[in-house]
Amino acid sequence: MSAFNAVFLDVTSLNQNDLDLEPLRNVFSKLDCYEHTSSAEIVPRLQGAQVAIVNKVMLSADVLKACPDLKLILVSATGLNNVDLQAAKEAGVSVCNCQGYGTATVAQHTLMLLLAMATRLPDYQSAVREGRWEASTHFCFLDFPIVELDGKTLGVLGNGEIGSAVARLGEALGMRVIAANLPGRLPKAGRLSLDEVLQQADAITLHCPLNENTRHLIGEAELAKMKPRAFIVNTARGGLIDEQALAAALRRGHLGGAATDVLVQEPPVDGNVLLAQDIPRLIVTPHTAWGSQEARQRIVGQVAENAAAFRSGKPVRQVV
Repeated sequence: MSAFNAVFLDVTSLNQNDLDLEPLRNVFSKLDCYEHTSSAEIVPRLQGAQVAIVNKVMLSADVLKACPDLKLILVSATGLNNVDLQAAKEAGVSVCNCQGYGTATVAQHTLMLLLAMATRLPDYQSAVREGRWEASTHFCFLDFPIVELDGKTLGVLGNGEIGSAVARLGEALGMRVIAANLPGRLPKAGRLSLDEVLQQADAITLHCPLNENTRHLIGEAELAKMKPRAFIVNTARGGLIDEQALAAALRRGHLGGAATDVLVQEPPVDGNVLLAQDIPRLIVTPHTAWGSQEARQRIVGQVAENAAAFRSGKPVRQVV
């Protein structure tokens, strides 16, 4: 194709003025970038463009029908739930995503959350700010029990690229790592049932996709099977855990702690049960596990590679 014009509909979801976008600009005839795009602005902005670049902007069947020049959708993430893939296929629009860009970053964030819970970092930080260490009669202040992870068991739910990276970090800390066979997948040798992992693990970490088989993978019954004082970390998708059940388990004191980087609705404009101030031993981070500068720059590189490969007739990372 002669014209190869692209529109990035939500560039600030990726770039906080700290990335080099030249690899993208170099591959297109023209690149228009918008900080964010409302649903009413999508179609007008895509008129005449051959390529749409999106992170979380929704591209529905109606949008695709209204943009006849569109030939390629580049998703600047791995998840594809914001694109109607069947409609794209029917319209002859190819879709490519990004893969493996944030493995080290998400694994690092997961380990940080686990260590913060085990060492009671938020509690000690708050105590110091409140002046409680200064008022202590001893040189140290040990009001919050600290857990040593060496020798403990780490249960991995979703043992793909990120889950495997977290497993290696756990092993480096001296943890025994076990993995679960998940619903909707063929059992793999060496993996335990979900119930066995829940019952044996001192810490659970989730790294699986959200689909009909994994929604509320961890609910009231599953939380009850976990060891008292066990930890749970979710850096995957909010819907994997029943948020009401998790809040209740923490309030009962059943768990040693929980940490999540994801919620069912993001941003939580309508509030969220896990944002209540009275829930103990809970850490919530605002979907930042993936967001290191290095990981986001890799996304820029992959989007540029996907575009160049498509234009040359040899597409890569193509899902439709």
